[in-house]
Amino acid sequence: MKLYDLTLSGNCYKVRLFAALANIDLTLVAVDFMAGEHKSAEMLALNPFGEIPILVDDKIVLRDAQAILVYLAHRYGGEAWWLGEAHLQGEVVQWLSVAANEIQHGPNTARLIEKFNAPKDKHRAIAQSKQILTLLEQHLSANSWLAAGRPTIAECAVFPYVALAEEGRISLAAYPKVNEWLLRVKQLPNFVAMPGV
Repeated sequence: MKLYDLTLSGNCYKVRLFAALANIDLTLVAVDFMAGEHKSAEMLALNPFGEIPILVDDKIVLRDAQAILVYLAHRYGGEAWWLGEAHLQGEVVQWLSVAANEIQHGPNTARLIEKFNAPKDKHRAIAQSKQILTLLEQHLSANSWLAAGRPTIAECAVFPYVALAEEGRISLAAYPKVNEWLLRVKQLPNFVAMPGV
């Protein structure tokens, strides 16, 4: 099973993190993002959106970190990672949506601006970061984990860009429950880090 990967990508890291936690073997294929390899004909044949990560598992080809997490959890993670009850699956998917929207447009965008000089709206990214971190703080004030009362792929989806928030000059000092949750995730068996985490 191959993961087309970029070391500094939080989205790619989501998949690497889950694979480590769930003991799923991945062969990493480095993509030279700066040289535009993700837009090459070979890569566009795998993902017409020209984005990574891309997972290739035999004849299955998937794009989008959240979709890959669901696939890996359901196919290889078993009940430990893909809960059987529909309402618990819904709880998890809610957080996958947060990762793909509020966190993507908040802490991730702030990091893209600061670390990679992306031409994006910094004021909006800061405002969105504060909003989602406040909501996350509230949720974690009453819950140790994001969904189902235990670690799930929701942690893998949300953790990277929250953990990397400081690279976008988004301080986490005002969010003690978020910081406690980050530490809990880092203490999970088989946790792996990425640069900046």
